[in-house]
Amino acid sequence: MKPLFSPLVLALCVPGLPAIASETTFQQVKVAAGATLFEAECRRCHAADASDASYGPPLENIIGRAAGSYPDYDYSIALEASGIVWTPAALRAWMEDNDGFMPGTKMRHVGIEDATVQAFILAYLESITTRDGSEISK
Repeated sequence: MKPLFSPLVLALCVPGLPAIASETTFQQVKVAAGATLFEAECRRCHAADASDASYGPPLENIIGRAAGSYPDYDYSIALEASGIVWTPAALRAWMEDNDGFMPGTKMRHVGIEDATVQAFILAYLESITTRDGSEISK
């Protein structure tokens, strides 16, 4: 006779039982959710990498990159001169309210205020950042 619930379901639903899913599994789920949310919220203007056409600059390797530094993109003066580096905290602030975070920017969008949605998108952006972040790319 098969058990009614798998051990994973029981571990996730019953307080006090240790979780069986690994941190790697949770990260994979966050990245997959972030990719879906990126497609829904960001892809209309940004590609994940330079091989796909997009209106805005591609976001591959965004984490650790200096704002307004992607080659051959016509940034606003405000963003180009900001001196900001795209850290997870800066990206969260940008996603939530880019006009408030950076007055004078050209980008317009509806803010992503849900911290969980931001976290998933950041997990995805981190997954497409292939350099170690020790240098700011220009």
